Amino acid sequence: MTRKKTGEVPLFGCTPGSGCTVEAVLSVDDRGQMVLPKDVRQKAGIGSGDKLALISWEKDGEVCCLALMKVGNLSGMVQGILGPLVQDQE
Repeated sequence: MTRKKTGEVPLFGCTPGSGCTVEAVLSVDDRGQMVLPKDVRQKAGIGSGDKLALISWEKDGEVCCLALMKVGNLSGMVQGILGPLVQDQE
């Protein structure tokens, strides 16, 4: 087991050299909405009308991490499950 420096807060799966980056800090308004900054949308190739899947990870019974992924990039099995849900929203 590797020892962590005092005060170091590990991010889920994000270690130096892992490719993880904090792209932006977002605020959630009273209606639960948030805005992805334009530069992040451009970098990720996200355009108007694109469908995103919200993926969560739990640790000790609480959601600790959230991620957004373009629906087209999900694996075949997950697309099979989400496909009807995505079509219903169109």
